[in-house]
Amino acid sequence: MTEAYIYDAVRTPRGKGRKDGSLHEVTSVRLSATVLNSLKDRNGLDGHAVEDVIWGNVTQVKEQGGCLARTAVLASDLHESIPGLAINRFCASGMEAVNLAANQVKGGAGDAYIAGGVEMMGRIPMGSDGAAVAVDPTVAMERYFVPQGISADIIATEYGFTRDQADALAVESQRRAKAAWDDNRFAKSVISVNDINGLPILAHDEYMRPGTDMQSLGALKASFEEMGKVMPGFDKIALMKYPHLEEINHIHHAGNSSGIVDGSAGVLIGNKEFGIKYGLKPRARIRQTCKIGTDPTIMLTGPVPATQKILADSGMAISDIDLFEVNEAFASVVMRFQQAFDVDPELVNVNGGSIAMGHPLGATGAIIIGTLLDELERSDKEVGLATLCIASGMGAATIIERV
Repeated sequence: MTEAYIYDAVRTPRGKGRKDGSLHEVTSVRLSATVLNSLKDRNGLDGHAVEDVIWGNVTQVKEQGGCLARTAVLASDLHESIPGLAINRFCASGMEAVNLAANQVKGGAGDAYIAGGVEMMGRIPMGSDGAAVAVDPTVAMERYFVPQGISADIIATEYGFTRDQADALAVESQRRAKAAWDDNRFAKSVISVNDINGLPILAHDEYMRPGTDMQSLGALKASFEEMGKVMPGFDKIALMKYPHLEEINHIHHAGNSSGIVDGSAGVLIGNKEFGIKYGLKPRARIRQTCKIGTDPTIMLTGPVPATQKILADSGMAISDIDLFEVNEAFASVVMRFQQAFDVDPELVNVNGGSIAMGHPLGATGAIIIGTLLDELERSDKEVGLATLCIASGMGAATIIERV
């Protein structure tokens, strides 16, 4: 089978996902086009250089609807002969775009693809598409649906994680993100978002709160306790599913959960012949990809079975992996991953994660693949694994290896 190589990876800075965020006036299409143009210019792409643009975005309504991927191509400097495919695997949409593109290349369906995603959470609010899994009682009641924050707290309860442990992970994420920016570790991948005059709108991740400490986090109220215990009482639903738990320990809040932000990211993937044609050197090969379904109530444990599956499929062991990117949707997600595989926390999210820098849903999967590749190169390591939890109970993972 043909190898699929990563030739380049870029992302925008992540802006605060609210009206006063720096990227709020930039549409999803324009932010996506910024990423596409950067990949085109950095790699000298011309004509029908790639087979397709596969683009993840989760809330596919209004300006993020109508096959945003194709609209982004038309809004960019890419040739109009390049089509676009919009996909949604919730939080793993950007990763699924990359994985799908890689497997298309491996199967011989084109020499190259651009894959990634976007989410403008300040313009198109999460959940505004009215997902059936949450609002259709014939599905929600039968599957014991609870919101993700409740699911994160179920993980903490089931696996014995405390509020202090979650807060400590959050403080460390902030520390690592600041250290990475101070050390210019994102310089290879982060592109400035500019206005029509070429002046920068945002060139740095905006959501970060480097002054965060245990004391400031300790003052925050648990975000999901009221909806769990009072109205509409999701704890009772969870306890029907997990009767061995006496009660749900609510430990998550805004400071130890992923931030709501705007952002976009893209990865250029191709075979060997594509690299030769454009004079490009591959940075890594995509060694293995996977996706899996999991318990839809606890919902966010997907990185564990996804990692188990991808290791089995690739004939690898956890000890063969040099670095890990585990999306920090909530602190308990990362802690459960570390617990399940007994991995050294120093190898997980080396440069911080979504707790510190934010989680633009449709883009994050592509972001963490690019971050992982940059860090493998910086630290001169070989093999990395990126994985995410996914709404409705799924998991996805990607293993990359430097070449």
